[in-house]
Amino acid sequence: MSALEVMKRRRSIRAYKPEPVRDEDLVKILEAARLAPSAGNRQPWYFIVVRDPDLKRRVAEASARQMFIADAGAIIVAVSDPTASPRWHDKDVMIAMEHLILAATELGYGTCWIGAFNEEELKRILGIPAQYRIVALTPVGVPAESPPPRPRKALGEIVFEDRWGNKPTFLK
Repeated sequence: MSALEVMKRRRSIRAYKPEPVRDEDLVKILEAARLAPSAGNRQPWYFIVVRDPDLKRRVAEASARQMFIADAGAIIVAVSDPTASPRWHDKDVMIAMEHLILAATELGYGTCWIGAFNEEELKRILGIPAQYRIVALTPVGVPAESPPPRPRKALGEIVFEDRWGNKPTFLK
């Protein structure tokens, strides 16, 4: 499957089957994140894979009580190191998260980008040192739903050529 096909298939999944994520698939998913580009190749990221049922429940509670998160086979928490890249640490981790999410999609797993969480509570639950930042997290699991694609703006609405407002000549 092409990268563009994977991107078209990706959906935010909020219902999961009670099945584990295979270890070999977790390795592939995390390898995709590891390969992401970063400013100055500083790689200011760490990933915590949460599979313990009690910890998953506590993570979900600290994530605005989005309890569907705990139903996934795993939760991946993306952590940045601001000292490694003071200006770009969070953006770099976001790029790595997108790599991770697309790899999970290609392998048939569902994910859902989670940005609503109590950072201090999650740090306490997961033992993350104070100097690090939680950027986002995502459940990873076997989807129990198949939502339709969400509407997207047409390219002609979001793309300009050479200057703001110039209609692109390459769009037919």
